[in-house]
Amino acid sequence: MHSKAGGRFRRCLPLILMFLPVVAFFIIFRYIPMLGNIIAFKQYNLVEGVLGSPWVGLDNFRMMFQNPQTLQIIRNTFILSLSSIVLGFPFPILVAVLLNEVRKMWLKKTVQTLLYLPHFFSWVIVGGLVITLFGTQAGVVNNWIVALGGEPVSFLYQVETWLPIFFGSAIWKEAGFSAIIYLAAISSIDPHLYESAGIDGAGKLKQIWYVTLPGIVPVISIMFILAMGRVMEVGFDQVYNLQNAVVSSVSSVISTYIFTVGIQGGLYSITTAMGLFEALIGLVLVIGANRVAKKFNQSLW
Repeated sequence: MHSKAGGRFRRCLPLILMFLPVVAFFIIFRYIPMLGNIIAFKQYNLVEGVLGSPWVGLDNFRMMFQNPQTLQIIRNTFILSLSSIVLGFPFPILVAVLLNEVRKMWLKKTVQTLLYLPHFFSWVIVGGLVITLFGTQAGVVNNWIVALGGEPVSFLYQVETWLPIFFGSAIWKEAGFSAIIYLAAISSIDPHLYESAGIDGAGKLKQIWYVTLPGIVPVISIMFILAMGRVMEVGFDQVYNLQNAVVSSVSSVISTYIFTVGIQGGLYSITTAMGLFEALIGLVLVIGANRVAKKFNQSLW
């Protein structure tokens, strides 16, 4: 018995050694920092440190929820994130399905590369591109409008136009990466299913509806559950690079609040409480999404 276990361990040793850096990463950068959440229950100051700062219980949470600005920030985070999921989640699926139907390999690889490339751009670059396109004074779009005899439009300084730019830039940047995942899932579908559907008289649309989409439902479920876990995590980089004071009523979110109030303002306890609240809401949403997926036999656990 011991020799069997020892032999199995020796065979798996290379895999274990490869996995150790991953374990170390999560322990050092994910689990140990969780201990800092006790700052949310303390009146933290840099002199006394985490352990020496006095306990205040739930006072930080009371102060947080009594502040009208905080409630608006939480609302903005929910609205922006949920809207991003509703608008952006189906798009990579559509892109993957369309790319799968392209038969010319050079065209497929070219389009796939062009769609995947923006994922590697930082939001500083994307923010610069957005300003170059939609800037009021020297923006490309406004130059066209003026050339056609119209008046410049303040795209980035109106809520009605800032929101579509915010969602559109996120879709453009990340849709290609998610489409790669769905393409990989589509490639694992048995080709005989398409042949059988074609013999039964199913056209391309019916093959997509009855073969392709059901074949990637497990991956769609996983991606949806992960997306729900990030509902409260509207990306700081995107918002910070695209926001301005004029649209702060909709662009102020938890991540920017933590940066301005916590890091710049030094109110570490309040912003830690906000971060802990954000994490708890994300946990609840993940559990809820998994329970919904479980009813369709597509849950993670």
